[in-house]
Amino acid sequence: MKPCEQRFPWHLDWNLLRTFMVVVEQRGISRAADFLGLKQPTISSAIKRLEDTMGHQLFVRKSNEFRVTTAGQRLYSECSSIFGTVSQLPALLEEGTDELRGHISIATASHVISEHFDEALRRFSERQPKVTFSFAVAESDEVVSRISQNRMSLGMCLLHTIPADLQAKILYREYFGLFCGNKHPLFDRKTIDVADLAGERAVSFQTEVEGSALEQVTRLRLRAKIAAQWSGVSSNLLEVRRMIGANIGIGALPLHVARRDVALGLLRQLPPFEDLPLVNIYLLTNPRRRRSDTEAAFLKEFNTMLEAVSLDERTYS
Repeated sequence: MKPCEQRFPWHLDWNLLRTFMVVVEQRGISRAADFLGLKQPTISSAIKRLEDTMGHQLFVRKSNEFRVTTAGQRLYSECSSIFGTVSQLPALLEEGTDELRGHISIATASHVISEHFDEALRRFSERQPKVTFSFAVAESDEVVSRISQNRMSLGMCLLHTIPADLQAKILYREYFGLFCGNKHPLFDRKTIDVADLAGERAVSFQTEVEGSALEQVTRLRLRAKIAAQWSGVSSNLLEVRRMIGANIGIGALPLHVARRDVALGLLRQLPPFEDLPLVNIYLLTNPRRRRSDTEAAFLKEFNTMLEAVSLDERTYS
């Protein structure tokens, strides 16, 4: 290393990296200032000091524009990895004790429902009562990002393609069908044909686009010839379900998630009933993560479950 490179980590104010991460994640200096309870000039000064130290502009700051530069994006990726490593330190220091302690952080897409996951979670928690858990709900792309950045123990989400730097196993599979709420004119009709759905208003997931994990769901809507323009959209399954129930439009839901609402008379499944989209939900981990004993034991619990329970049994319909 050059002498200047050797001195760099000793001269760097590490608090500047934390401030930088908050600015990126809050998408602006004023929001970051509110988040940290500081004044905007303090945040601006910190970012200027960091840019001088790094020798690169990290943000484009104009009256009507605020964005992260390419150098800023690279720095954020590295900062996230550092943050993930530091966040593991308390758990790593608990290693070697007689009973497992520590914390397991899980990033999950909205409304991931798996009876097999819940059962494995229950068994592990009963055997290891000193272990704590946190669940963060985010869009699938954000789940992938957090696992890649080593910021969470594991993730559960939809994937169109498996990232090259991550490990993914199918946690379960779910079929999607079309549904309407009990205020929709089709709800009380004795028989419904696919042709009856033509032109009906639609609600959809934000990720129902070509090339996404829910591309097949988009094709299902096209088969039914529902209106191409949606009347409501959300990345959260609960909000899509809310819009269906409020008669904003017909939408797709996992069959096993909608089962209770169907039984309660709140939703009705609509045709087609055959060749429905089958979507995989993945258990996502980062092989580069230095796992604590607690995380290793937790993953072993789930790998044992995945080996013992066939994929057919983990396919919910």
